[in-house]
Amino acid sequence: MSWQEKYEPVIGLEVHVELKTQSKMFCGCVNNPFHAEKPNIYTCPVCLGMPGGLPVPNKKAIEWTVMIGLATNCKINSFSKFDRKHYFYPDLSKGYQISQYDMPFCHDGSVNTSLGEVRLNRIHLEEDTGKLLHTTIKGKKVSLVDFNRSGVPLVEIVTEPDIKSGAHAKEYGKKLRQLLRFLNVADCDMEQGGMRLEANISLRKIGEKTLPNYKVEVKNINSFRFLEQAINYELERQAKLLDEGTKPTQETRGWDAIKNQTTSQRSKEEAADYRYFPDPDIPPVHLDEKFIQQLRSNIPTLPEVLGQRWQTEYSLHPKQIAILLEFDEASELEWLDAVFTELKKQSLAVSQFVNDFINKKLTVSPKITAVQAVQAFAALHAAQTIDETELQTVIKQIIQENPDALKKYQAGEQQVFGFFMGQVLRKLGKKADPQAIRQALQTTLEA
Repeated sequence: MSWQEKYEPVIGLEVHVELKTQSKMFCGCVNNPFHAEKPNIYTCPVCLGMPGGLPVPNKKAIEWTVMIGLATNCKINSFSKFDRKHYFYPDLSKGYQISQYDMPFCHDGSVNTSLGEVRLNRIHLEEDTGKLLHTTIKGKKVSLVDFNRSGVPLVEIVTEPDIKSGAHAKEYGKKLRQLLRFLNVADCDMEQGGMRLEANISLRKIGEKTLPNYKVEVKNINSFRFLEQAINYELERQAKLLDEGTKPTQETRGWDAIKNQTTSQRSKEEAADYRYFPDPDIPPVHLDEKFIQQLRSNIPTLPEVLGQRWQTEYSLHPKQIAILLEFDEASELEWLDAVFTELKKQSLAVSQFVNDFINKKLTVSPKITAVQAVQAFAALHAAQTIDETELQTVIKQIIQENPDALKKYQAGEQQVFGFFMGQVLRKLGKKADPQAIRQALQTTLEA
């Protein structure tokens, strides 16, 4: 009996995303950690946690966080605050992280996937930590800290335990990244650490309704492929332990992409271990309804909504839509939508355009107008008119050059007709209308 017949996965994801604001979350330092010329050049007393440094929240980061919440069907808290989350680690110079605990900006949202809806518990805003670099200097192993990333606005998106497999998590993560890029609030560069994935994984017996009494967190995964592999490996590992009568240890694990397995890192902390309390230097944040509605009006038509309309209005296949929605920018999808409108106006096949576009038979881009794109499509499929005398001359020439084929056709071997069609088309060397050639050829052969 496989473990899938005995246990049900209980999986939630925490996704950390760095926002691409011009300045950091609580100070005026440049927010550009991945392209800094030197370590520790974009720092100040505030993001280094020096005495006397007072944090001031980044308004743009708050606006973008609320926009993400609105785009994922979240409820928005009109009253919110920032909290101090205490823990000691070399990349956290203050000894605490400014985050949000019980009053996040966004809560109770959802993201739809083909494998089921994923509910969002919360979306909150915090500051990123510095970055550790483990290296060897003069034969000694050392750890260096670059604080250029410290204080960068970091959005954390936390799901409910609705995810049922590695494939489900992968699809959700990709959809979320697409949405964040579409809103133009984050680059989500996973190799650099601009988007980091953490999975909370456990198993319960099929039929049980309560959550398991343990949770294993796999942290800092930087690709969707690794996310899927880590979850699938962990489910197998935990199922084996449960079969042996052993409850998996509640801990934090990492993914070893070389060995293709998770490895233990440390015991898992509880919320109480962080000693959260409101940051005394930052007053509560009040968001009025006018502010929220203004942000809502700034959100472009979302990819999911566009895809549903394209399927209904133009009968596009879901696979075609999935490929088209890989565009990351709103302007690109708006351009496609305008092209489809123009195609319909001219009674041209939208599905054929999409096929040509996807298969690169038609090389058009948002650099040209929708009307120009439609003209290029029409030209691609336009049949050149052929002089009737020229067509008859070519047909007769082909027949004369192939007397054996003519005899076979006259003897009833209809398949020879395709041979004559091919020869005529090759001889003309033009995008002639096949139907016109077929009629003329048939008339000549049967004369």
